[in-house]
Amino acid sequence: MSTSPAPQEINYVQYHSSKESTYLTAIRQLISKDLSEPYSIYVYRYFLYQWGDLCFMALDDQENLLGVVVSKLEPHRGGPLRGYIAMLAVREEHRGKGIATKLVRMAIDAMIERDADEIALETEVTNAPAMKLYERLGFLRSKCLHRYYLNGNTAFRFVLYIKEDAATAGMYGDMNEDGDPQGLPST
Repeated sequence: MSTSPAPQEINYVQYHSSKESTYLTAIRQLISKDLSEPYSIYVYRYFLYQWGDLCFMALDDQENLLGVVVSKLEPHRGGPLRGYIAMLAVREEHRGKGIATKLVRMAIDAMIERDADEIALETEVTNAPAMKLYERLGFLRSKCLHRYYLNGNTAFRFVLYIKEDAATAGMYGDMNEDGDPQGLPST
């Protein structure tokens, strides 16, 4: 009779600057392993120092980092208060367990509590699981950004409109003269 190991308990916690010495290296390692952009320590600190309350971590029962979402919230070009999901990563062996979904929902909820009008992000067009996740959460593709990443890959910008007036402003702001979304492949 074989027994499978008991499922690990996953704890979701908000990042706090007091946790930097414990988690910053693990956050950098996890993100650099999964994302194509080589971020310096200063990029992480830019987000974590100013918007640590919009960054969330998934930890196992030994407090090892399983996943992280790094976000910010600020006015966009003098207009809507735009949340931004800058980085999301989950350890490969823990994917498919809903960790990324939970982390993104926590970030969205925190931004909504702070009165966000919309939330944006970019992801590589080749990252089908991420695109599926964001679309399942209500994000819409708003732009195709050709050769957006340093590796030359193209990205889709996704936007989740929280408030109706942000949706209208964003929708018309990202449309071409024919009223079609800019940069999206024609079907």
